[in-house]
Amino acid sequence: EQVQQIPVSELFPFKNHPFKVLDDDSMTRTVESISQFGVLAPLIARPRPEGGYEIISGHRRKHAAELANLDTVPVIVRNMEDDAATILMVDSNLQREHILPSERAFAYKMKLDAIKRRAGRPGKENSAGIRQNLFSIQKIADDAGEGKTKIQQYIKINDLIPELLKMVDGNEIKFNPAYELAFLR
Repeated sequence: EQVQQIPVSELFPFKNHPFKVLDDDSMTRTVESISQFGVLAPLIARPRPEGGYEIISGHRRKHAAELANLDTVPVIVRNMEDDAATILMVDSNLQREHILPSERAFAYKMKLDAIKRRAGRPGKENSAGIRQNLFSIQKIADDAGEGKTKIQQYIKINDLIPELLKMVDGNEIKFNPAYELAFLR
């Protein structure tokens, strides 16, 4: 793998990217830094069948580079299948400092689905795949430094209607009551 300078116009967001790219104070600071020093950490992207590259890691840096009027950014191009790319995208973004509960919830769900697909459907004579699926949430918990129950709660709040999930993000509804509300139909 080598770092390549890729035109910003050839970089596209990850399909169903759960993390919002906001024009907030943090973005302003990122734009200022990129204007002064350039993009110091390369993005990670993969080739798209229709051309260009799908960003796996670096959506905020790409947006800041656009705001700083850069034509190209440093990118590591990796050939990755969908589930591996999803897991890397989630893991690289969960390290950010400020993540909304809805972003975390959707990211954990995406990672869980990807882990389960990678384990595959076990044959009748093979129970190892079943055990793998049972431990998928524990793997996410271990990777995130969270408890298994907390991961399950985050995944469950994906069941909330968008209006309620927005209220959780805005801290109008606390997390535990939101989790309980997610069981209502």
